[in-house]
Order: sequence, then structure tokens, then C-alpha cells
Amino acid sequence: MNTDFIKGIIPPVVTPVDNRGKIDVVKLNEQIDWMIARGISGVLIFGSNSEFFDFESDEMLEVTEKVVKHVDHRIPVYFGIGAIRTSKCVALAKGAVKAGADAVSVLQPMFISPSEEELKTHFETIAKSIPRTPVLLYNNPGRCGYTIPQDTVYYLAHNVSNIVGIKESSGDITQLEEIIRRNRDAGFKTLCGKDTLIYAGMAVGCVGAVCSTANFCPELVCSIYDKWMTGDIKGSLEAQFVLNPIRLLSDKATFPVATKDMSNIIGRNVGPSVPPLQTSSDALKMAYKTALERAGII
Repeated sequence: MNTDFIKGIIPPVVTPVDNRGKIDVVKLNEQIDWMIARGISGVLIFGSNSEFFDFESDEMLEVTEKVVKHVDHRIPVYFGIGAIRTSKCVALAKGAVKAGADAVSVLQPMFISPSEEELKTHFETIAKSIPRTPVLLYNNPGRCGYTIPQDTVYYLAHNVSNIVGIKESSGDITQLEEIIRRNRDAGFKTLCGKDTLIYAGMAVGCVGAVCSTANFCPELVCSIYDKWMTGDIKGSLEAQFVLNPIRLLSDKATFPVATKDMSNIIGRNVGPSVPPLQTSSDALKMAYKTALERAGII
């Protein structure tokens, strides 16, 4: 299975909605085009920052088909799966493949606390339902309440042929290093899921990163990866240092409100977050604007 395309900066694209709360596909495709023109290597639709939890399965799959057609192979399209029930994840995976997604990303089930055996069975069942499509695990303990155990990752990487990588969002650099160390013999691809650790992730062997901030400063985010890849290590670190204050400021808002708010501040017109989420306070939006100005984004 070819996994060479799994690399670079892959933003979890924000999902614009209209005044009825329906996905605005035109604006979504415009946002993707804007980021493609600024250097992204792929796009993740219906990831965490895409507010996947707010949309029904049929709507997500219908939009996926339209996005894939619009992107037209310019970059890979990844589809995010965050459902709890295994059968629902399987249905979403099959639907995403039918719609033309190049790969799927599967978040560990939230709210519940499954055993290692239950987790293995969950991920393996989903992957085996789409055997010719690459599957990425998505470890996000901050949102799910637990970490996918290292031994579970090892088992899946070495025993399920199309589980080919992971988006690692714990923010724990040792966790990241150990995933890479233990699974590199299987050709397993690790993507850093923390925007503040892109540089550090590249230093320990990540093939790229999934970065929400690429929705509103893609050139800066991509420069961290691009400079590293061309040997400009100092320049890569400096770009990381420019990005960090912006990303850290977003933690002051309800997740994932800040991504849309900052996108709107720079003029992307991606609309509001989906209720019950609300836009950030005026004071916080002013802080976003100041941080973006200091970074030269606006």
C-alpha cells in the first residue's frame, strides 16, 4: 500500500455553515483552495477543528464527495471519524471511501474508557472494513480522557496492514518519540497533532503535522515543515517560535472556537462556530488580532 502521500502540513479545515447551520460547501472549497495556494500538503475534513461532532453522517458524506470532486487530486483528502459506536465508524469509513477520500483518520472513542482489547477490536474492525484504504489512528487524550496505549498502537501497526500511521495529539514528546521508535520498522507514519511541537516532532521523526493554525496562517505553518526538509533547521525553529504564541492563545477560548475566530479576523469569512459554541469575547478577539499582527499575519 502506497503511503508516500502521508506527509507535510495537513490542516483540519474549518467547516463554514450558513444561517441555518448547514454546511456551506462553496465556502469550504474556497477555504481549501486558499490553503492549497499557500503550501499545504493535504486536507482533513471533519476533524476536531472541523466540528465533526455537530454534523450528521449523511451530510458529512455528501460534502466529502463534493470536496473530493473539487480538489480533483491536487492534494490528498483525509476524512475524520469520531463516532463512538464501532458500526457507525465502519459505515462512515465505507462512505468516505465511496466518496473518494484518500485516507481516513479514526479518533479513539470518547466518553467511554475501553480496555486495550476493546480498542484493538474497534480499530481493527474499522480498518478491515476498508482494506485498500490507509487508516490513521488519532490519539487525543485531552478530548477523550485517555491515551491509546503504546502496546495497542504497536499491535495495530504490526498486525493490520492498512493501519499505517497516527495523528499524535497528546502533547507528550516522550509518547511521540516512543510511537516512532517502536513502530518505524513497520513503515508506520507519525503526524504531530500539536501545532506547538511541529519542529520537535520533525526532530524525532514525524513525517509532518496536522495543524489547525494552518486555517489562518498556512504559509507560516508550512514554513516550519518546509525549512526543516530543506535543511534550514534554525529557520524552522524560528518559524515555530513565531507560531507558538498564536496557538497558545487559542487555548483561552472554548475548543475549537478560536480557529474560526482567527480565520474570520484575517478575512476568510468562514462564519461562526456551531451552537452551543459561541464566538470569543471581544477582549479575546482583540488579543487574537494583536498576536496575528505581531506575527505579521495581518
